[in-house]
Amino acid sequence: MAKTLIVVGGGAGGPSAAAKAKRTDPELEVTLIQKGDHVSYAS
Repeated sequence: MAKTLIVVGGGAGGPSAAAKAKRTDPELEVTLIQKGDHVSYAS
């Protein structure tokens, strides 16, 4: 059974958390939900 992470919010924290989770577990399925057109990312 695949694990899924749903991240709500495309500010700096959301994509950073999603990227960290994916680096920690490459088989993790990550979905990012963002209200607007632009997603921010800071590492």
